[in-house]
Amino acid sequence: MTNERRVLVHPDKQALGASVAARFITKIIDVLDEQERADIAISGGSVSSLVLAAIGQSPARESVDWSKVHVWWVDERWVPAGDADRNTTGTQTDFFDHVDIPETNIHPMPASDAGIDIEEAALQYERELQDAAYEGAVAPRFDITLLGVGPDGHTASLFPEFPQLTVTDRAVVSVDDSPKPPPQRLTVTYPVINASQRVWVILSGAEKASVLGLALAGASVEDVPVGGVQGRKRTVFFVDQDAARDVPENLIASTY
Repeated sequence: MTNERRVLVHPDKQALGASVAARFITKIIDVLDEQERADIAISGGSVSSLVLAAIGQSPARESVDWSKVHVWWVDERWVPAGDADRNTTGTQTDFFDHVDIPETNIHPMPASDAGIDIEEAALQYERELQDAAYEGAVAPRFDITLLGVGPDGHTASLFPEFPQLTVTDRAVVSVDDSPKPPPQRLTVTYPVINASQRVWVILSGAEKASVLGLALAGASVEDVPVGGVQGRKRTVFFVDQDAARDVPENLIASTY
C-alpha cells in the first residue's frame, strides 16, 4: 500500500474527463468485487461536472451495480433546493439522470430552504456522515473522493487563510464569507477528505498550473489548501497539459 502523490497528464480537458470517467468506473467495479457497497464523495465545479457527465454517458456505466453505490458531497452552496448554484442541481443532470442509483443512496447536503439555519445544517450532515461511518470514524471511508481546485488553491470550500483549514474536531463546518459567490457554504473538513481511500484531484487550464506546482512542492496549506489533501491509499492529480506546466518530471506517471 502506498499513499504517494502521482500526477497523470492528459492532452486536453476533454481527454482528461474521459480518462477519469473510465478509471472511475473500473475502480468502482473493483471495489464492489471486494465489498458490499462503495461510497464516493464529489464536489462541484466545471471539471468535476465534466467527469460526472462523462461517466453518465459512458456505455461502461452499465457494468456497475449502482444500487450498491452511495454518493456524498464534500461541499455545497447555501442556496435553495433546485437553485442552479447548488452542486446537486448540476449533478442531477450530468450524472444521476443516467445511472440507476437509488434515491436513498444519494446524500445531498441540506439546502437553505430546508427550515434550518446553516449551523444546524452542518451538524445535520455531520450526523448523517457519522451514522454511515465505521465505529469511531467521523465519516464513511470514501472509496473515491473527487475534488476540483480553484485558481486560488481552494478545494471543497476550504479557502486560503480561512479558519476552516485548521478544524480537526468537526466533520462539516459552515463558511459565511466565501471569496466566491454565493458567500455561504457548507464544507467537509480535512479529516473527512483524508480518511478517503483514494483522493482524485482534477485540474484543467493554465490558470491552475502555479497552484498545482505549489501544492506538489509542499507549499503551506494555509496558502494552498489543496496541498493538504492526502488519500489513505492513493492521491492522484489528474491534469491536462496546460495545468501540468509546473509539475516536477519525477511526479508525472503514465499509469498507476
